[in-house]
Amino acid sequence: MTGASKSERVDRKANRRGAARLAAVQALYQMDIAGTDLNEILAEFESHWLGGEVEGNKYLPADAALFRDIVRGVVAAQRALDPAIDAALAEGWPLKRIEALLRAVLRAGCFELQSRKDIPARVIVSEYVDVANAFVDRDETGMVNAVLDMLARGARADEFGHKEM
Repeated sequence: MTGASKSERVDRKANRRGAARLAAVQALYQMDIAGTDLNEILAEFESHWLGGEVEGNKYLPADAALFRDIVRGVVAAQRALDPAIDAALAEGWPLKRIEALLRAVLRAGCFELQSRKDIPARVIVSEYVDVANAFVDRDETGMVNAVLDMLARGARADEFGHKEM
């Protein structure tokens, strides 16, 4: 029998989603730091980064539709996402004080928790902790985990065995 097994197909799909999340965070970071336009960033990442090789580094093939959905969604919903993230952060640490890369991780994770009900909340939180782990140290990944977990429990209380508030 030829072809990939069901578990191999699921793993490949999960890896493509993980690569899309990583690329989306990088794109959002670049937009925040360099002020790159949405259409420009989508074109740049889709033509050069997703599944390509940049400066000798091979990038994993990514789920391009998920990548676009996250980047466009964060940009469109940022005015609603930021106050939700601020409310989940420790008092005295507003989102604007958080490093730009972590802001991108939190915004992308918050967006998916609010809009991608087809993906379990725990998967989203775990994926974005992994993305953060690629860039920052353990304390900061712990903060990402805590904030996204709090947002997940608020947005999807039913998945955690609680009634929505």
